[in-house]
Amino acid sequence: MGKILVTGAAGFIGSHVVELLLGAGKHVVGFDNLNDAYDMRLKEWRLEQLEDHSGFSFRKVDIADEESLAETWGDEKFDAVINLAARAGVRQSVRDPQIYFRANVRGLLNVLNQCNEQGISKIVQASTSSLYGAHNPRPFKEDADISQPLSPYAASKGAAEMLSHSYHHLHGLEITILRYFTVYGPAGRPDMSIFRFIQWIAEGQPVQLYGDGEQERDFTFVEDIARGTVAALDCPGFEVINLGGDKPYRMLDLIAAIEQRLEKKAIIEQGPEAPGDVRSTWADISRADRLLSWKPETDLIAGVSATIDWYLRERDWASQIETVV
Repeated sequence: MGKILVTGAAGFIGSHVVELLLGAGKHVVGFDNLNDAYDMRLKEWRLEQLEDHSGFSFRKVDIADEESLAETWGDEKFDAVINLAARAGVRQSVRDPQIYFRANVRGLLNVLNQCNEQGISKIVQASTSSLYGAHNPRPFKEDADISQPLSPYAASKGAAEMLSHSYHHLHGLEITILRYFTVYGPAGRPDMSIFRFIQWIAEGQPVQLYGDGEQERDFTFVEDIARGTVAALDCPGFEVINLGGDKPYRMLDLIAAIEQRLEKKAIIEQGPEAPGDVRSTWADISRADRLLSWKPETDLIAGVSATIDWYLRERDWASQIETVV
């Protein structure tokens, strides 16, 4: 595969996927609408890391706008599409579910139609561990029941998975769905706990902790996620695959790791649990190992250290990023 379209190319995961593809000698076209879901400086910084690469071209477009997408896409042929454009985040989706379904369902529908019309048979579609809800046993397996989502975000991603299967069945599109588990790393989203906790602890601000801190997350480093996403390009048929760190950590353990690395004590302000959040996540990654020969390579301590290193290098502006809670 020589020419890949990556939607959401200015996003956290998208920019790392583009970087990995470029390093492998691929030509990459990036689509992104550069929305205001969070501080634009993060998206601009990510794009700056890619813009000088001769194999990368970028176009601003909203995939949920069918006419604009078709016009921007034109008749350009791609070997595959990696659809990472989405609205992500549980708590924000509770406040504004409409925008989540527009981006995550209508946007995907437009991409699927374009792929079908252009004869592009391979699609990698991003999904989420939030689909597993609160009723499934851990570790979560891909064949678990996903009919009881706890947030509009999870519901929108579940709808996207079902839509993907229908296009596989009707049109023969080969689609690999990747359920990501709590992705973190340098230049991450400011609504995610690791970015917020690093900024708050580094700058001596109170850490706003939802619940008792005993909640567990299967944190996954973004470079590992990018590797798995690129590997999925070679996966045939229709598959749903977990990409996770394979080891859950308590939120209190995460805070302790950041405190140790920054050599600063967190000022914790405890609040009620957030609506829509699941209590714990843990990925069964045996299918990823079998189908993609993929396993995570970066443990939480190393990943947190790399994220803190990035934050300290970019502190002049990163410390001013408004965290989304």
